[in-house]
Amino acid sequence: MSKKLFAVLGVLIMVSMILSACATPTAAPTEAPVAPTEAPPPTDVPPPPEPKMIFGEVTDMGGVDDKSFNALAWKGVQDAAAEFGLDGKYLESTQQSDYAKNIQQFVDEKASLITTVGFLLGVDTATSAKANPDTKFAIVDYAFPDCWPGAVVGKDCGSDVELPNVVGLTFQTDEAAFLAGMLAAGTSKTGVVGTYGGMNLPTVSIFMKGLEAGVKYYNQLNGTDVKVLGWDTCKNDGVFTGNFSSTDDARKITESMAQEGADVFMGVGGPIGLGSAAFCKETGTCSYIGVDADWYETAPEYKETYLTSVLKKIDVAVFNAAKTVVDGTYKGGVANFALKDGGVDIAPLHDWESKVSAELMAQVQQAKADLISGAITVDGVLACP
Repeated sequence: MSKKLFAVLGVLIMVSMILSACATPTAAPTEAPVAPTEAPPPTDVPPPPEPKMIFGEVTDMGGVDDKSFNALAWKGVQDAAAEFGLDGKYLESTQQSDYAKNIQQFVDEKASLITTVGFLLGVDTATSAKANPDTKFAIVDYAFPDCWPGAVVGKDCGSDVELPNVVGLTFQTDEAAFLAGMLAAGTSKTGVVGTYGGMNLPTVSIFMKGLEAGVKYYNQLNGTDVKVLGWDTCKNDGVFTGNFSSTDDARKITESMAQEGADVFMGVGGPIGLGSAAFCKETGTCSYIGVDADWYETAPEYKETYLTSVLKKIDVAVFNAAKTVVDGTYKGGVANFALKDGGVDIAPLHDWESKVSAELMAQVQQAKADLISGAITVDGVLACP
């Protein structure tokens, strides 16, 4: 074969090899497709916090700082708010026309419990409770039914039947005032004790009745003749300022009774009694008995004048009412507090402890035990026909 032929064959072989290299290669097997992973579920958004339960207080005209029953009711609301994580609020009433609108404001706010304070709020509380049967109420110093023959419901009285959504918080303050009356009679140097009230309402006169009974019982035990000025239970009549705000009116009554010989006083009307306490401090001629709270603590500027105070534990009663709403045991009706359950009592004698004889204190303690057992009663001692 000629060299020329070998050259041609060589070229052909090279071309064949190049064409083989350029041929489309077999596709390599691909990996199995991976199924797309599911997107993670969205993070759960926490539900908004439950709104706090609202517990509201509607005050009487004495205001929330009256150092007496309005202030004690507010303390009960505050204690409940701290204990149960509630939202405690109050609305002050400066005139009687404020009662209904203040109650309605709490109804509009969907308050879980509305506490109204005092006898004068009875009709407006009942009216609102009837119109809003799903709203729970507590009323201090009052209870339903409250009507009498001939009374017009909604005008003269609140309801002629018990209301299932109102609990009346009532107190046997005559029992505690009985003990204060014994102390007053036993410490009086003149043999005359004076008392007066803001208005002639049952929740006011019950203190004066108890004081009168205590003085009378002291006389029975000791053969004395201590007199009481300012109240006569059998006549249901006494001395009143006509308001729950004027310390000047209270002072004038105190000065007048002092001229008649009184040297121990008890005013029943919230802050008005400060007028008497100021008179006693300035003159040094008398002592004073506080009401509702321990005045030695709530009005210490006159602490040296306080023989004792008649305690009405409104804060405990309001707290207990709030607790029943929280734990689901709330029910309407009446919750009455007396000496036997610690709902009423007298305060410590404080600065007067050394001035009261052991014999007198023993008589007072025995009378307390007898009132609790029923061996003596306020009405029995007074013996009104």
